[in-house]
Amino acid sequence: MTIKETNENKYVGDGVGFERIRRITGYLVGTVDRFNNAKRAEEKDRVKHGI
Repeated sequence: MTIKETNENKYVGDGVGFERIRRITGYLVGTVDRFNNAKRAEEKDRVKHGI
């Protein structure tokens, strides 16, 4: 078995779960579900930059 055969259809990190962590108002958060309405509105109004 050659290296090409073992890596043909596989990607680094394939099958590994990923959780997005953001820094909002000085805190590292995964979700905004615990934020009040004002903080949620602040996060929604921010400019989103594309990659």
